[in-house]
Amino acid sequence: MLDSTHERIIVALDVPTELEALELVRTLKGHVGLFKIGLELLTWEGVGIVQKVAELGGKVFYDGKFNDIPNTVAGASRGVTRLAVRMFNVHAMGGVEMMKLALEAATEEARKLQVERPLVLGVTILTSIDQATMKEQLQIPGDIESQVVHLTKLAEKAGLDGVIASPQEIIAIRSHASRQILIVTPGVRPSWAATQDQKRIMTPGEAIKNGASYVVIGRPITKPPAQIGTPVDAARRVAEEIAAALAKP
Repeated sequence: MLDSTHERIIVALDVPTELEALELVRTLKGHVGLFKIGLELLTWEGVGIVQKVAELGGKVFYDGKFNDIPNTVAGASRGVTRLAVRMFNVHAMGGVEMMKLALEAATEEARKLQVERPLVLGVTILTSIDQATMKEQLQIPGDIESQVVHLTKLAEKAGLDGVIASPQEIIAIRSHASRQILIVTPGVRPSWAATQDQKRIMTPGEAIKNGASYVVIGRPITKPPAQIGTPVDAARRVAEEIAAALAKP
């Protein structure tokens, strides 16, 4: 259960250096819920950055997007559980067996360590993929919404806690999946921010109103427009927008 609006904000630490990442954590902890550590920062600095963020009081979403044979992903899931992250993700396109083994491995490792199991989420379709790309390049038939719903059902079958999906598919997921499933939503841009490289986007308020559990926001908070102010100012504006959306019936 999410108790406050700022807990629904996940800030993407899409920066190449430990110095930049830790400064953002020091600045924004207490104003956001989690910090997403993805491939850019992990590749530059290694997994030790996760512990350093945690030592500063930041909760971590480990955005590793695991996608490999089931046993390999299970091993990676054990490893990331040992890092004491709050959540991590695997590609739903890896299939039910892979997702199921990832969850089982995380559960077993958490039990062994006597710690809380991290939430395990299934990545559906990346927000940089549009309909033409999915059809012409990936040769996946049907529309994006149907594919996202299908992958969500596979994630549910595997027992995962939630999915990663574009805000455009939130309503469809809520209509076809369990109401308890978490939806973590990238592709979220405040109205005052540039869309940049994501194509299926929505404002934080719209995403939360449609049923998102968490919203992932990077540059609009970490490098906000000058007229918005500091990263803390940007985070507060996003939290206010989320609060307003939750207050509306």
